[in-house]
Order: sequence, then structure tokens, then C-alpha cells
Amino acid sequence: MRERELLIYKDFGEDGRLLEDMAWLMENYKDEFYNTEDVKALLYECMHELLEMAGDLGFYGNLWHCYLTNLLVNNENSYSRACEIVGNIEGTINAAVLQDIVIFKEFYDYDFTDMMDALQVKGFEYILNYEAKDGKSKVYNARIRDRICTLAAKFKENQSPDEMKDTLTEFYRDYGVGKFGLNKAFRVVHEEDGARIVPIRNIAHVSLDDLVGYEIPKKKLVENTEAFVNGRKANNCLLFGDAGTGKSSSIKAIANAYYDKGLRIIEIYKHQFEDLLDVIAQIKNRHYKFIIYMDDLSFEDFETEYKYLKAVIEGGLEKKPENVLIYATSNRRHLISESFSDKEGRRDDLHASDTVQEKLSLFARFGVSIFFCAPDKKEFNTIVKTLAERHGITMPTEELILEANKWELSHGGLSGRTAQQFIDYLLGTQM
Repeated sequence: MRERELLIYKDFGEDGRLLEDMAWLMENYKDEFYNTEDVKALLYECMHELLEMAGDLGFYGNLWHCYLTNLLVNNENSYSRACEIVGNIEGTINAAVLQDIVIFKEFYDYDFTDMMDALQVKGFEYILNYEAKDGKSKVYNARIRDRICTLAAKFKENQSPDEMKDTLTEFYRDYGVGKFGLNKAFRVVHEEDGARIVPIRNIAHVSLDDLVGYEIPKKKLVENTEAFVNGRKANNCLLFGDAGTGKSSSIKAIANAYYDKGLRIIEIYKHQFEDLLDVIAQIKNRHYKFIIYMDDLSFEDFETEYKYLKAVIEGGLEKKPENVLIYATSNRRHLISESFSDKEGRRDDLHASDTVQEKLSLFARFGVSIFFCAPDKKEFNTIVKTLAERHGITMPTEELILEANKWELSHGGLSGRTAQQFIDYLLGTQM
């Protein structure tokens, strides 16, 4: 086979080793120069790797096709990056890509019958028609896994390399490519050579409708986010207010709601702010919309990491990319701690107003600030009743409210989080 002739789709890394081995087997399984038992052993090793892949990634159906498809959807090259979210592009690169797709289609259409008969290998039918009991994946969520398996089946149906190329390009347009295309949320890992953006595989499947109440805050958040994903002007956003009121859950909800529109969330902590510029450099030329998310953001007077953030948000020489916004949650409106001793110290500060402005300027750089307040008793009871109904709890309403009010007195007070914890308690004690 011709895997060495690939022009665009190359550099598969460790994942490409199996392709090389299978290509070698296709070319040499009849060659009398090689010991038959060694060739047979290599084939069994390849089959083992495909079955292990099915276990790790949750693939089903034709595992060989799923493997090839996984290579194509994860290979970030000049063509796939150009097509992500925007679709077809013009230019000579299309001819080079088509040449590669011709080679991949040969792999897809390869008939293993002669190889199995020649080597007297049994069990390859498990590779061609694999059924997964639970289909759980250690790498992808179920939705992404299903998309890859479905794409593999579509490739098999394509009658020509041109059709296969169109199918692949359509996938890039709808979902993107690589880690940014197949995942909705990420975290940052600091390494010696810089920041590395790592997928968060399992994000809670919360929606904005799951957050009872808070209609005005949710509306403001949705309006700003929709403007952003639709290419209109949008602002950095600060969600502040009482603990347990749904600020962090709201961010998770918009990550789920707008993933299909190209929105991605990158979570970063304040001790990583020195990596912010590196992170932005890695994402600024991609076609996705990125929200850099900072949870529970606040600074004590002695912490100076906020200076990195100020420069990134607004004020540095380099303009912040149009595809990047910063969303933060905090229990504080004014993110940097102030104390009465600060006021006393201003007597000795020749420029006291400058000191105040230094501490307030970070908050001012968030164009949209959204307040999440703790519910009153009536609102808390409404949240409890709504959550109980959603989870099928049939306790009489008066008893439910009585027990919920007892619970909140010793479990954090009136908040949506306390209400959810109470419902979880009831669900856990049900027989």
C-alpha cells in the first residue's frame, strides 16, 4: 500500500504505527522472503491493537474503518484547519488532499479475505463487525464516539474518492478537527516548553433550563454569548454573587448549548495567568470561538497575578483576538480584596486615588457583569419543588418543604446548590 505517498495527511504520531504495520502486511503477506509465522504474529498483534482501541475509544462496527476515520478526524493539517467550521476552501490544496483520499479509500476498500486464508488466521470477523456491550469510551463522550463510527460507515458507502473527500470536508465544517473539534472544554497544563491545552473529556451535561429561576442573569449571559458565536461584538463577562447560585453551572450550560456552533471553553486558574499569552497564541488563528474561563476568581492584596489578566483583557500592545473572550465567576464584585486598613494607609499614600483605581480597574475591564443573588425563602422552596418533580420524588409537598427548610439551616443556607444537595440526599435514601 501507499501510505508513504501521503502528502497532506501525515504525521499521525504513535497512532500511525498501526497503519504502517497493516500497510506492510497488505504488501508482504505473500512474500516468501519473510517467515510466515512472524507475519502471522504481526497480524495478530494488529488485531489485538484494534480490539484494544475498541475498548478504549468505545468504537463499534468495522474497527479497521473506525481506526482510519479516527486518524482523519484528528489530523490537524493545512487543509483540515482551513475547513473547520467554514467548510469548503478553494485552491490547489484540494488536488493534494484528493490524492491522499484516493490512498485512504484503498485502505477502506481492502478485502482481507485472501490475507486471512493465506496466513490461516482466525477471528478477523470480530474486527469487521464488532459489537460493544456498553460502548463506553475512555477518550470520547458518547456523542463524539457515535459521530466517528457513523462517519466511518458513510465513508464505506462513498462510491468514489471525491465523495469521500466531500463527506470528510462536511464533517470538518460541522464539528471541526482534532482536539478542538472533538471536545468542548479544556484545561491548561504548564510544561517546560510552554502551555499545553488538554481536553476535559467529561463535562457535566447541564443545560440552562436545569437552573431554576435566574431568568434575567441567564438572559444576559445568553445574549452576550450568542452575539459572540454569531460573529457580532461581545464583551468579556463577569458572573458574580452569592455562593451556590449557579454561576459555574451557567458556564457549563453554555459550553453544552453552543458547542455545535463552534464554541469551546478553556479553563485556567490564576496561578497559570503567566501562560495566558501562550494559550491565546495557540488558539487565535483557529476558526472556533474560545471562552477562557476563570472560576471563583478573586485576589488577595498580596497576589499580583491579576496584572497578567489586566494586560490580556485590555491594554497590551497586541490586540486580543476576535475569537477569544474571557468569562469569570466570583463571589466578589470587586475582584481584588480591600480592607479598612487600606483606607488608613491612604493617609500616607500621595496618590490615594491611583491606588483605588488600580484595584478597581480589573472589574471595569469586564464589559458585562451579571449578578446572581441568593434566593429568598419562597424562591428556594420553588427550586426544591421543581427539582423534586424533575427527579420523580413523590413526597407530599408540605413534608418536602418542611424537610428542605430543615436541611438548609445546617447545610449552607438558601441557595440553588443547597436545594440540589437536598434533592440528592432524598434520592440517595430512597429504597
